Amino acid sequence: MLFKAARVLRSIIGLLPSAKMVLKVASFIGLAAILRAYAALNWWAIAVGLFAVYLVTGGWKFVRVVIVTLPRDLKGLKVLIALKLYIGGRLRKNQLIHDIFRETVKRHPNKVALQLDDQRWSFLQTEQYSNAVGNLFFEKGFQKGDTVALIMDNRPEFFGLWLGLSKIGVISAFINYNLRKDGLAHCINVANCKAVIYASELAEAIRDALPSLQTKECYSTGPVPQNPGFSSTDIDSQVANTSSLQPPVIPGRDLRDTIFYIYTSGTTGLPKAAIITHSRLLFMAKSIAVSFDIRSDEVIYCALPLYHSAAGCLGAGQIIINGATMALRKKFSASNFWHDCIKYKATMIQYIGEICRYLYAQPHRPEETQHTVRLAMGNGLRPQLWNDFKNRFNITKIGEFYGATEGNGNIANMSGQPGAVGFNSMIAPWAYPVFLIKVDPQTGDIVRGPDGLCRRAQPGEPGQLVGKIRKGDPARDFHGYADKQANSKKVVYDVLKKGDMAFLSGDVLVMDDCGYYYFMDRSGDTFRWKGENVSTTEVEAIISNLIGLHDTVVYGVEVPGAEGRAGMAAIVDPNNSLNVSALYPKLKANLPSYSVPLFLRMLSKMDTTGTFKIKKVQIRNEGFNVHQVKDKLFYLNARAGKYEEITPAVYADIQSGKIKL
Repeated sequence: MLFKAARVLRSIIGLLPSAKMVLKVASFIGLAAILRAYAALNWWAIAVGLFAVYLVTGGWKFVRVVIVTLPRDLKGLKVLIALKLYIGGRLRKNQLIHDIFRETVKRHPNKVALQLDDQRWSFLQTEQYSNAVGNLFFEKGFQKGDTVALIMDNRPEFFGLWLGLSKIGVISAFINYNLRKDGLAHCINVANCKAVIYASELAEAIRDALPSLQTKECYSTGPVPQNPGFSSTDIDSQVANTSSLQPPVIPGRDLRDTIFYIYTSGTTGLPKAAIITHSRLLFMAKSIAVSFDIRSDEVIYCALPLYHSAAGCLGAGQIIINGATMALRKKFSASNFWHDCIKYKATMIQYIGEICRYLYAQPHRPEETQHTVRLAMGNGLRPQLWNDFKNRFNITKIGEFYGATEGNGNIANMSGQPGAVGFNSMIAPWAYPVFLIKVDPQTGDIVRGPDGLCRRAQPGEPGQLVGKIRKGDPARDFHGYADKQANSKKVVYDVLKKGDMAFLSGDVLVMDDCGYYYFMDRSGDTFRWKGENVSTTEVEAIISNLIGLHDTVVYGVEVPGAEGRAGMAAIVDPNNSLNVSALYPKLKANLPSYSVPLFLRMLSKMDTTGTFKIKKVQIRNEGFNVHQVKDKLFYLNARAGKYEEITPAVYADIQSGKIKL
């Protein structure tokens, strides 16, 4: 009985404010009683006096935060309410993504939905194309829950294909078209794809991966390749000869169904297929729309790949929910960027940090201020470049955001605070359960208190961003990956109280006194380069296999003037037997270009911990600094197509930017 009473008391105390806060409130109540009893002051005078005491004793800091952040927080509250009402309405009506798109088509059937060069697809044409796709694969026997891989560059067909497949409950897997051989085969197999639809120019990549694929059913879109070397069907002609009426309605479907997979490099292993449900896609698209006031008359210029969530969810989502137009480019071009914006009459652009840097490095040209772009939306714009980029290119608003494809810790910088990726309220932090928890700066391990719970990072303290998980909530749930075994590494338990759980973003951020978040670094075994997440363990495994199972460590290092971190591989080669000059062609054939290490370090041995974990911190900190590292160092000379040794002169040229990487 006594134990039960103690447990109840402990749970009650857990719900109360901290002892420090209780003591402070009690002190003010006591002071109010004294002023009332002995000074005979009225309650208004007492309130003014207490407020003055509160300010003098440090309360002015909080008052300042309230004054500065209240307009921002009110907008954030408005966004949360709008999201809840919008998604709640769709849940009650059980409207899936294609149902919402059909409503948009009815509003303006002849408006341009997708544009690529001279190709213009109206909303009605897009609807009819997607209907034909749904009917075609339904007739082929594809059923709800089957998966089809889409491997192609930016083109209207990409959008029409996944939309059409979703109408019959078939899941699309958005595959990075830069992948080759084992990496490509893994992504297709891990999603249990029943078929592959690929752009005809990627026939060689499909042929090389085909021996490792679980499926041999392949469809080509675009000009039919001549003698591809495997059995392939022209899907364009089949779609053209299939009914464009609405496909059969599949019973038993709701917004919790998976609509597609988007691959993300996790902290370990090969790319993982993150589950995107109808409700998740709806939440992502709508949250960005209301956060940055995206309108129905927007023309979105997008040179980011559609297999990414930035373009495939946030950008393409505006076509669905807002009826916006999306102008595509197959591959980003800094020299043609603003010319394209003028040609398409773009009002909004999508970026990653690298794009902003490339654009800013271009020579000045008249087109960069003659466009109609008002909003630049994306993530990774460096604080140092923020205002210069905005002013030079005459952009009214920067819409910076942060969010993992598979995660629930999404935040947005609605007020345009330079350098911030988002915010949380300091007045009511409980309103949106996304926050920072302390991590060990050396190991990245979560720091816990004596009670076993995570410790929240305070303003100015780096911490890993997490989002509290609430099962069944479209905004707060964690749907995980197609490979269920990968889910456990992204969830932390006993966060703020026993039994609760949160999604681990894997990213280290820092918060200022006003609640703005600023990105610092990626934790774990992933780094970001050229706008892509690079899994170190994946690259390590491939390098090790290519060089005869030598021990290899891959990590990211900072390069002056470059976004993210460049790949560097430390290879154990005690006998100097590795042919470094022959390594690059092998890596190029087996890795996407952004995953190929730009630096090499030859080690005589690898330092490990007592539990045989490789010590990465020291070698990562030393980087490619030839003045600190005694081992041989190499850099990738892309023009020569080989690795060359780093001398003090070469190191100085890399630091100054004379040598471009």
